[in-house]
Amino acid sequence: MPRSIPVLAAALALLAAPLAAQGTSQARLARDLERLAADRDGLARANRSLRHDTRRLADVPPPAAFPQDPADALYRQGRDALNQEEWTTAARRFQQIRQSYPRSRYAADALYWEAFARYRTGRTDQLRMALGGLDTQRTRYPGAATRRDADQLAARIQGELARQGDSRAAETVAVDARQAAQCGRRGGDDDERMAALNALLQVDSDQALPLLRSVLARRDACSEALRAKAVFLVSQKAGGEAEDILLNVARTDPSSEVRGQAVFWLSQTGTERALDAIEQILRTTPDAEIQEKAVFALSQHRSPRAAQLLRAYAERESAPANVREKAIFWIGQRSTPENAAYLRAMFARLRDDELKKKVLFSLSQMRGQGNDRWILGVAQDAGQPVEVRKQALFWASQAGVPLAEIVGLYDRVREPELREHLIFVMSQRMREPAAMDKIIEIARRDPDRRMREKALFWLGQSRDPRAIRVLREVIDS
Repeated sequence: MPRSIPVLAAALALLAAPLAAQGTSQARLARDLERLAADRDGLARANRSLRHDTRRLADVPPPAAFPQDPADALYRQGRDALNQEEWTTAARRFQQIRQSYPRSRYAADALYWEAFARYRTGRTDQLRMALGGLDTQRTRYPGAATRRDADQLAARIQGELARQGDSRAAETVAVDARQAAQCGRRGGDDDERMAALNALLQVDSDQALPLLRSVLARRDACSEALRAKAVFLVSQKAGGEAEDILLNVARTDPSSEVRGQAVFWLSQTGTERALDAIEQILRTTPDAEIQEKAVFALSQHRSPRAAQLLRAYAERESAPANVREKAIFWIGQRSTPENAAYLRAMFARLRDDELKKKVLFSLSQMRGQGNDRWILGVAQDAGQPVEVRKQALFWASQAGVPLAEIVGLYDRVREPELREHLIFVMSQRMREPAAMDKIIEIARRDPDRRMREKALFWLGQSRDPRAIRVLREVIDS
């Protein structure tokens, strides 16, 4: 067969510089997969971060920097003791610095490190001594480098004392938490407010929940981060009152982020009441972002009812299509015969092509359920849109359909778009001899010039000596 100028030009271009950028459909599919798979990790990381303060307390002293300072040796010893978690020894060394060398360049921060070491012992007497040292630092060394961390440490110590039954500390925690709720009415530092709220973890629910309610009642923009933290703290308190608070936040908070956090933590309670709340949110909220978080929350709940609610949402035609896609994705992440059968049946009822594609993807991820054969059947169904069939071809191959069947389809398919896509699908498996053989055959003999060009392109992406020989044949012919 004579070689056309375009085919020859394609071969020359491929030898000179492979055009990997033309693999756009594969790249798009990869991006979709990465984005969907990241949903779980992204939200999990966001919620794990709520378990910690906005800023992590300084817990490792910086290296000694003043060898001529008379307290240098004590500082080094104290630092080594802290690193070895020898808390009592560390506290003594730093105490010696402030007592023996009050003018030392280490003295100001030694008060913090002494307090930190005493805090780590967990003993009531040591906790009280730690508070005294931090008060001294506040008075004598207001410019200390650890001053900001010291305020957070003091809040933690008060919380620990409250947990141990110290009524004065419990009162302090309550007062600080009330003040933290007033960010719109007073100045101050968010880290200090966060530390004050964190101390409520040590206080029983009867005392903590009213204080947290006062934080969550705020509606000013500056309190958004505090409200998000308060949502987490509420979630750590068991009981119906905590669930009521979370449900109210999920419905009424002005911040979509805070509402989403409330939905997530509702799902973590694992109760039927929480499922009722999530179902109600999905029925009533017009916010697509909150609906998406509620769908994710259902995916984390392992009960049959949660699975049913997730399926019902996936079928709801009035729901945002992109959120329905997420529901389909999460259904597919739980590989059971029931879910596989459900998704296959759902496919037949769908009218939205994009949703059909998501079903194909989800089924391709559920190995061992007979989905590979079913997806291949969709690819051969002339009643389906071409774009859906193209996706089915790709995912059938990815799901493990034998290559011989994929190769055999090329000669039976008549639609040019599908034949072109089949070349792409086979190119993803060119390490298998049958795929290389077929693409070489197409490049040499296919009567359709466009198919020959596509085959040459994919051969140009391979380092296989056979592919290089075919390109040279085309150039030399």
